[in-house]
Amino acid sequence: MRIRRVPAGGLVAALAGGALAFGAVPSAARTDTRCGNVAERPWCDRSLAPDRRAGLVLAKMTDDEKIALLSSDDPLGGPLGGFWDGAHADTNAGIARLGVPPLYIADGPAGVRQGNATALPAPIALAAGFDPSGAARYGATVAWEARHRGNDVIFGPTVDVLRTPRDGRSFEGFGEDPYLSASLSAPWVEGAQRQGVMTSVKHLAVYTQETDRLSLDMTVDERTIREIYLPPFEAAVRDGGAATVMCGFGKVNGRWACEDGGVLNGILRGEWGFTGFTASDHTAVQSEVGSANNGLDMELPIGAKYNAWLLKRAVSQGKVEQAAIDGHTRAILRTMFAFGVFDRDAHPNDLARVDRTASETAAREIEEAGITLLRNSGGVLPLRAGDPVALIGHGARDTISGAGSARVQPFSSVSPERGITARAGASVTYADGRDTRAAAEAARKAKVAIVFATDSEGEFIDRSCLTLRCGDALRGDQDALISAVAAANPNTIVVLETGGPVLMPWADRVRGIVAAWYPGQQAGTALARVLYGDVDASGRLPLTFPVDEKDAPAVPGTGKKAVFSEGVNVGYRHYDAQGITPRYPFGHGLSYTTFRYGDLKVSPSGVQVTVTNTGARAGTAVPQLYLGLPSRASVPQPPRQLKGYKKVALAPGRSATVTFPLNDRSLAYWDTGADAWKVAPGCYRVAVGASSRDLPLTGAFGRGGASCR
Repeated sequence: MRIRRVPAGGLVAALAGGALAFGAVPSAARTDTRCGNVAERPWCDRSLAPDRRAGLVLAKMTDDEKIALLSSDDPLGGPLGGFWDGAHADTNAGIARLGVPPLYIADGPAGVRQGNATALPAPIALAAGFDPSGAARYGATVAWEARHRGNDVIFGPTVDVLRTPRDGRSFEGFGEDPYLSASLSAPWVEGAQRQGVMTSVKHLAVYTQETDRLSLDMTVDERTIREIYLPPFEAAVRDGGAATVMCGFGKVNGRWACEDGGVLNGILRGEWGFTGFTASDHTAVQSEVGSANNGLDMELPIGAKYNAWLLKRAVSQGKVEQAAIDGHTRAILRTMFAFGVFDRDAHPNDLARVDRTASETAAREIEEAGITLLRNSGGVLPLRAGDPVALIGHGARDTISGAGSARVQPFSSVSPERGITARAGASVTYADGRDTRAAAEAARKAKVAIVFATDSEGEFIDRSCLTLRCGDALRGDQDALISAVAAANPNTIVVLETGGPVLMPWADRVRGIVAAWYPGQQAGTALARVLYGDVDASGRLPLTFPVDEKDAPAVPGTGKKAVFSEGVNVGYRHYDAQGITPRYPFGHGLSYTTFRYGDLKVSPSGVQVTVTNTGARAGTAVPQLYLGLPSRASVPQPPRQLKGYKKVALAPGRSATVTFPLNDRSLAYWDTGADAWKVAPGCYRVAVGASSRDLPLTGAFGRGGASCR
């Protein structure tokens, strides 16, 4: 990747200019704060700009105090975070002598992992909602609870674009498309930071698998990094005002993520104007010299490299300038001032005592919006109250979630069995599915059989394949179970509680397929409301479900190496470019009503379409705009790319006009020769419809004098 280099001196200059571009929740007017008395500590004067305040306190700090601020100092927090209420993921004790308050940090891409909290649906379910306002609500919910657990920073959101469907953390991100991920990352950050908690967007710049993640060397061309993997981070910083950014593990083109000055200094600070601070993922720092000289401000979970002995030695040997140490310290202080950490009381840890109704409602409604109806043969859904139902599979009773730093322990939960039983108005039986014959017999006696199929995803390990057996080996052959139940009951519905795509050899033998993802603590209530039609099925796929394992665009790299030979053809772009028909395409999702798309109007500044509900029920459409950019041999383009979407609720017979604005960035590709975004002259093909493969409206417009005849 050929990107500009910014040396340590450039970092200092970047850190020196101006106050932070984002604001904090204002604190009540008061003259005394935990910062201290203004007469003794002039940096406690809130009328001063954050950068000025940071400079004043920095001038009074010893070298040891500066270095102490550059790492977390709780060796037990990271490993124990999530097991009890007081165990933060990371803690920095601050500098009491100067009134620099401590920083408390929690894991939080799917809710607060610290004791008990509200377990939200997995972020992939949020992505399936195709709704930026839902992302803002999600971020606000996480941050509100993080605040009530006494935290100043939340690790989240995870915005890494999904490269391989076998990725063990596919549930933790927003799917395979950079536009969708970017459109959700900024409102997530904004919603969270309005709660007075800083976000830490992760994992810059490329993080796509768990296999060998600590030492993986990824070979990725510059155009792919710019067009696929960086846009969600750019949106989080430029549009969302993210306070902190976390660098990840491994190397990109031979450079460790947490000492890649081209990214951390050149792109993040130089191009995007980031003025917060950067932090490492746990144990990601490889060298105190490499990181200090190339843009890393804070090491987590402890100062293994960023400690007084190593950093002072590096300065004395001339390997690191003192100005670089001062720059990193200044970045942390300035961010804390900008977000009011000095000027407010510490957030209390009182989540168990406050009213969490709003959080629980958010958990339910976000899950409802993300539940995706993939198949509905013969109108088997919505279910009719009064029909006997057989529930099969442990997912009907258990809380299914991803493992690792995104796992949340809820105060309480509603299982699918409990939610469906409360709504069914008829007998509901259960079989755990371990005995296939018993499960088939239970299905045979019911009007409708619902099989809950699960996978098992989490940090540290990728799935070995995409079958349900690979996904959750402890549950046996779930494919055989589904086939047996379908043979016993023609009205079989499969509910997938998975973190990503799975193979479905039985797809044509069941009547209904529902992707519920990892549904969070309100799983049962949300699922019942969708299955019985109390709300429309309005989720859409944020990733592609393949027919066969070999159809996937990429697999995790092995031998500590990964070559991104697919380039920009990630996700649905790969299927389109190769002419492969997926099981269910990106953007797909059925409703309980039908929609018609018409009145397409196309121009270089925007695309307009009218959507009409042609059915008898109220429902939610998600019209999607795809563009085909001019392609040439030196810069081949995918057949189509998502460039707009809108979630529209419509009553029967009603229409809505949807406008998708376009600008130069919508039409641009990364020109590696010019090291810049460029808009190519030529014909831009427009397609609008219900998914990446259901695009009834087409048009075109020219740029640079080109004709599209």
